[in-house]
Parts: sequence; C-alpha cells; structure tokens
Amino acid sequence: MFKDKYKHMSDQVHPCDELINHVLESAYSNENKNSKKIILFRKPIIAIISLCICMSLAMPVLAVTVEPIYQLMYLVSPSIAQFFMPIQKSDEDNGIKMEVVSAFIHNNTAEIYITMKDLTENRIDSTTDLFDSYSINRSFDSAASCQSVGYDESTKTATFLITINEYGNKKIEGSKITFSVKEFLSHKNFYKDIDIPIDLSSIITANNTQKVSSNGGGGSDFTKYLSEENPTALVPLKAMNEFPVDGIELTGIGYIDGMLHVQTAVCDNLSNDNHGFIYLKNSNGDTINCNYNFDFTNHYEQTNRIDYCEYVFDIPQEEIGQYSLYGDFVTSSMLTEGNWRVTYPLEDEQ
Repeated sequence: MFKDKYKHMSDQVHPCDELINHVLESAYSNENKNSKKIILFRKPIIAIISLCICMSLAMPVLAVTVEPIYQLMYLVSPSIAQFFMPIQKSDEDNGIKMEVVSAFIHNNTAEIYITMKDLTENRIDSTTDLFDSYSINRSFDSAASCQSVGYDESTKTATFLITINEYGNKKIEGSKITFSVKEFLSHKNFYKDIDIPIDLSSIITANNTQKVSSNGGGGSDFTKYLSEENPTALVPLKAMNEFPVDGIELTGIGYIDGMLHVQTAVCDNLSNDNHGFIYLKNSNGDTINCNYNFDFTNHYEQTNRIDYCEYVFDIPQEEIGQYSLYGDFVTSSMLTEGNWRVTYPLEDEQ
C-alpha cells in the first residue's frame, strides 16, 4: 500500500520552469556550500526529489552521460529521471548508429522500431541479435520484448521491434521512454539436422553421476520428471573430438536409471550464446525428441564458465542401437560491445 501511495505521490511531481531556474541559480551560487543541507527537509519524498533535481541541474552533462547518476535518479523516481532525459532519437558509439525511426502508441501498448547501422565496418548483418543486453527505462510498470524484423544489405541496417505493454491493461502514461543497448551478436552460423557420429549400441550405464542445480529446461515431460530441484546428471568427461560443430562440445552420454542422457557444453556462453537441440532418429528417419532437458552451470570450473545442457530420452537400453543421434545448432562468431541510448517521446502516433 505504501509503495503504491509513494509511486502516486512521486508521479505527480513535475518541476515547473520557475523551479528549475531557481534551483539552477542556487546550485551555481552555492557550489562551495555543504550539499548535505539539501536533504534536511521534513518530507522525505520532497527531499529525495530535490536532491535528484540539484544533481541533474548542477551537473547537466554528468546527469545524462554518467550511468550511476542516471540510475540513482531512476531508482528514486522513474518519472523524475525520465523528465531530465533529453530527447535523443539517435546515438552513435563504436562506429555504429542506433536510431528510433517510428513508434505507435495505442492504449496499453507501445511499439517502437529501432535501427542499428554500421558506419565503418561489417559488424551488422541479418543475424544480428541484441543478446538480451538491452534495457528499457520507463515511468510505468510494464513488460517488454525485442525482436528482429529485417535487415537491409545495401545500407547495413538491422531493424528491431520493441513492444512494451503496461500492466493492468491501462493506457500508457508518461512523456518519454529510454532504450539502451550494451552489446550485440552477429555473424551467426546455423546448423540443421546434423548427424552426430556415435554408435548408440555401444552406450552403457554411466559410472559417474552428480546432483546439479538446474537453472532451466524444457521438453514435453519436464514437469513430470523434474519435480526435484537438483536432478541427477552425468559428470562431464573429455569433449568428443569428432563433434561436427565448433563452439559446442559433447561431454557425456550414458544411461542413468534406465534413461539415456546426452550432455553438451558451451564455454563462455555469456559472450557467444551458442546453443542447440539434440534429438534421435529411428530407422525410418522419424524424429524423436527428448522427454525433457535441463541446464546447469559448473561454477567450480577453474577456467572459463561452462554451461551444460542435458537431454534425457525414455528409450530402453536394449533398443537404443536402432536409433541415431542428431542435432540443430546455432553459433555466433562476433560480439560487439558499446553503449547506445536513445530517449523517445511517448505520443499517440502512427
């Protein structure tokens, strides 16, 4: 209740021109005085907002360009932080330009088109992925998603659609929204229906297993088999030399409790997002998906972080020789880092 009341009160505060001019004059005329006097107001909300105003006005450049100051303001009051963000529909960094090209605000949904263009090299292509590195700052509670919608080869420009939905099916309110990107992946390779050269008739019961802390998974029987938080997995072995895809390793295969486990690993996944999906094929070429799969990370590895995915099939051990192992995979060969930020006015428009 207090949180909702605080948010309502803070959302009503929008500095007028007279207040801004007064604070600006005070900030510069009293720059040598102890700034702690600012927070001696009796009302905590007014004190905090006043502090943010003084910070942003006394240091107008820092408030925009220094991340900690902006984030501090945003944590205190999103509506105040967005108020002081200047309209900047494009931004350039590391030779790459990000720009807002159009937006459509309707009821509780905002659809914003963002482009990224490489001005100097060939780091942007049709496979460019923002890699969940983007963030959206807004003065209202909402959910957001980002998807690639196209690539123009002639201009080296990739286009993305940012969709934002306000919670509670309420009309979006506020004057601005800020979208930022820290890094992206590109030059991805796609591998479809890859034959993994393993004679499954030679697979035996695993000698070494471990309990792991799963951080995700899937499959038709995921909830049925993974009722426990710590599933049993294979202990990773030396990677298979003949695995057909660079960037992904096969680190284990064997039976545990009568079910076939196949384990893959990706090194330094936070910088490449390499991933895949393992499945079986029978003698007729029919695809048999795993009953479930789960992910885990061995944090005790001494070198780079290694992320594992374990696929589990409910196929009797005496029948597994009738099947072959296949997979679909995606790898990325380029990670580009930077700091791109645009602030766009929220207006009902096509």
